[in-house]
Amino acid sequence: MCDAMVHRGPDGSGFHDGEHAALGMRRLAIIDVAGGDQPVYNEDGTVAAVFNGEIYNFGALRGDLVRRGHRFTTSGDSECLVHLYEEYGDDLVHRLRGMFAFAIWDGRRGRLLLARDRVGKKPLYYRANGTSLSFGSELKTLMQDPGIPREVDPVALHHYLTYQYVPAPWSIYGEVRKLPPGHLLVWQDGEFDVRRYWRLDFTPRQVSGEEEAAERLRELLLEATRIRMTSERPLGAFLSGGIDSSAVVAAMAMESSAPVKTFSIGFDERRFDERQYARMVAERYGTDHHELVVSPSVLDVLPTLAWHYDEPFADSSAIPSFYVARMGREHVTVVLNGDGGDECFGGYRRYVAMMRTGRVAVPAALRPSLGRFGTLLTSRSSSRTHLRRAGRVLELLGQPAPRRYARLMSYFTPEQKFELYTDALRERLAGIDSYRLMDDAFAASRAGSDIGRIMDVDVNTYLPGDLLVKMDIATMANSLEARSPFLDHHLMEWAAGLPAGMKIRSGTTKYLLKKAVAEWLPPELIARPKMGFGVPLAAWLRTELYELSWDVLTDRTAAARGLFRPEVVRGLLRQHRAGSDHSARIWALIQFELWHRTFADGGPLRAPDAVPVGGPECQPT
Repeated sequence: MCDAMVHRGPDGSGFHDGEHAALGMRRLAIIDVAGGDQPVYNEDGTVAAVFNGEIYNFGALRGDLVRRGHRFTTSGDSECLVHLYEEYGDDLVHRLRGMFAFAIWDGRRGRLLLARDRVGKKPLYYRANGTSLSFGSELKTLMQDPGIPREVDPVALHHYLTYQYVPAPWSIYGEVRKLPPGHLLVWQDGEFDVRRYWRLDFTPRQVSGEEEAAERLRELLLEATRIRMTSERPLGAFLSGGIDSSAVVAAMAMESSAPVKTFSIGFDERRFDERQYARMVAERYGTDHHELVVSPSVLDVLPTLAWHYDEPFADSSAIPSFYVARMGREHVTVVLNGDGGDECFGGYRRYVAMMRTGRVAVPAALRPSLGRFGTLLTSRSSSRTHLRRAGRVLELLGQPAPRRYARLMSYFTPEQKFELYTDALRERLAGIDSYRLMDDAFAASRAGSDIGRIMDVDVNTYLPGDLLVKMDIATMANSLEARSPFLDHHLMEWAAGLPAGMKIRSGTTKYLLKKAVAEWLPPELIARPKMGFGVPLAAWLRTELYELSWDVLTDRTAAARGLFRPEVVRGLLRQHRAGSDHSARIWALIQFELWHRTFADGGPLRAPDAVPVGGPECQPT
């Protein structure tokens, strides 16, 4: 199992082999490089722990534990876990500030505790069969056990096609589950229990004024950045040219006596290329700046991505994420990034769309008819017509808020999936509604405003299911650790309670964040529209990647699975090449098929040959 994820920890391994439990780990040495090996133990060796991540407040925790009489044998953060467990039991998680997935074996009680950090920076899969439990940081570690069936879970596939990722607690395999973010799992005597220990509270609070709030935001971001710069190995930052990563680089420059190393990705297609804005920030702060251009000749990297992501994963920005991580690893071992800024401060344009459509009062009795008419307009109009856009708006107006948001986040709608599925798959999925996940997420929110509820939903779905998976896998595939100041839970809890008008005001997203960092960043960067970390996928799939998509999705291997109607798949490909935009749906099908051939078809569970920086896919600039 450890050999299958050497990339996550190339600096060493460690094992605990006891009478009732075996623990293993791979180490990427960053803190206490010389002496921080794992597993770690308490004083008498009865409690053992393995750990992935970083605990940023370990110095304060260690000092308190020493005062309480605990004895340490290392200087790192990992050993705090076993002594915190002795003092506080399962409540130790409330004292941790950082990102983590860990396992603690209590040999005296025959008890295993698994935990995952609050927002899901670090992954954790498990499989319980009634008599034993296995777990790992990556799905491929569990699949080293030949006793675990490799059958695809049709419900997981159903949800994947809607959201472009497999949401927790599902995995693509029926017998394996993900531990959700902010949850604990306790296993003892063949039984296990999963429970939540943290949830962000979006209840609005009183704020004295904008200037005071902006100053407090700067203080929190500087502190969150400073504690994430603790490292014995070289450190840098991903710099996209957006506000979030630029603000983090600015904060790093203020906290560092040496130039910050920064890394940016670009594209030849101008509307996807943010390098000019990244350069503005790099020049302003005198960073040691590195760039890479990604071209559409990405065929060689696709098997590598399929192997590392373990499950079907259709966020195409995984491609530039992988390459910027590969470039970064040539220079540093740790990078900071801007993940979480949109979810904390209201950065997505879809939030504005939800707010505007939410103001239109549509009687409940008229919603179904309005939605059906909108779907009809959408389906009978080309991708570029005003009628299609009008149909899309009517589809949204015809839905209550959770369903409206599910539509905005959908890649395949329920109608499109029904058309795609074979009769056999339709029968297996009868009554399974992927939009129920959004219904449940909205219902669970305690937020007091519409925008608060939407952001709460994203923190519990899109952020951990897509964005954090993308970043963790892209970086750890290259033995690089990513840290996210905006995901510091102190900063997140403060931001969650801000009034909605400080996040989005008069159609302006991230209102308070832009105000707070305006003095740190070039005005052109503050004023420009959000671009996002996208790739020119639609154009690629009509040109350089067209033959790949046709070959992968229409050959006998794909058709023989009996999941999708071949004529519908071929129709998507032809319509896309003719001008309609089905790029996201085609990409989702490609990633599922590549994953299936890599894992579920029984191929070797080993990494493909490494993809070099440069070569046909990328040109350094």
